[in-house]
Amino acid sequence: MHLIWENLIPNLIHHWTSQFKGLDEGREAYEIDKTCWDAIGEATLWAGNTIPSVYGPRVPNISMDSSTYVSAEMWSFWTLYLAPTLLRVRLLNICLQYNISNVEIDEVESGFIQWVCNYEKLSTCPVTTHALLHIAEGICAMGPVWCYWAFPMERYCGKLQPAICSHHFPYSLLDRFVVEDAQLTQIKTVYDVANELSLQPIILMHAAYTHPAYPSCALLPPSMTKLPLGNQVTVLASALVTRAEMLKEAQIMEWGKVKRIDSDEGNTACDDHCDASFVQYELYIDKYANQKKRRPEYELKTFYGQIEHLYSIKFMNAKALNGLNLTQDTVILAAIRPCVLDSLVAPPGLNIHYYSHMGALDIVDITTIQCLVGRVPLSNNKWAIIDQSESLACALSVQDNNAEAMI
Repeated sequence: MHLIWENLIPNLIHHWTSQFKGLDEGREAYEIDKTCWDAIGEATLWAGNTIPSVYGPRVPNISMDSSTYVSAEMWSFWTLYLAPTLLRVRLLNICLQYNISNVEIDEVESGFIQWVCNYEKLSTCPVTTHALLHIAEGICAMGPVWCYWAFPMERYCGKLQPAICSHHFPYSLLDRFVVEDAQLTQIKTVYDVANELSLQPIILMHAAYTHPAYPSCALLPPSMTKLPLGNQVTVLASALVTRAEMLKEAQIMEWGKVKRIDSDEGNTACDDHCDASFVQYELYIDKYANQKKRRPEYELKTFYGQIEHLYSIKFMNAKALNGLNLTQDTVILAAIRPCVLDSLVAPPGLNIHYYSHMGALDIVDITTIQCLVGRVPLSNNKWAIIDQSESLACALSVQDNNAEAMI
């Protein structure tokens, strides 16, 4: 981890910007034009407005000063998510995949060998660059690097540091702190008093709305009980395969935010100092929708879009429930404006998608939303979508012999 984020990446940037120990590029050609690098730094800064804070720390303008206030975690995020969009590189992304095949390990090994050979042509090549040649070997011996290229140890060291109150007996104080911290952890686990002993203020979701049929999310204020506009009522009725008149008899509330309550992260859509309204969602789509006479066959597809409305609809009478074939009295829907993805293809292995305009409104069940996504502004009103989840947030497709059950 330190090899990459605290040595290699800062050194590379110093090379690109002619700041490496006062040396120029000599007979080689690897420096990035200052105007181009300033544009990359500006794009990095503005990308922070459209990337949810749950993705990680906001990266500053790296073209202004890339050494004094950019942490290793910032370099990690920039390298894995912003640099592939702005510079289109991918070797480190392969290393950090959750699953990695033998073919990909061979690609990492050969890719780093070629990269190091090219880098060693420079008389300024530092010794730490040689360690890249052993990354593939380490993956074969210990598994994917996400298991050990992480920041928990650094955070734990930061947790230990305040315990050292004496320069004469530092190790005794460290030992005592580690033992007492372990004891508290066991007490929290055994007696289920983690909240009481956390010494952190308990955050209550005032006026939050939850429903047993939707255990994975909570709707948060602001909210209002108001019948949507006429065209939205029609769209909602179409999504529920019912008549608009039936919706007028139901209690419809519009909410401002939705929060995941089935994970430690608790991603909150539409509630962030950054733009946290873009999400990944998944729907079953008929592969033969254009062939009206052919029996439908559904496949799960991934979409990206912006949440515009959140609705909870409670049906008051049994007739409506029977007509809609519902097992619960409430449905929670999201109105999402989908991104129309462009044909521009990202480098292989990078989970990046591009779009320049939005499509028609989709009305989907709230459970189809998988996670928040970030966006990076490009030129000509184009955007790049960065998805941190990859396969971890994808919905599980349960195949059923009865095709009608998948509708």
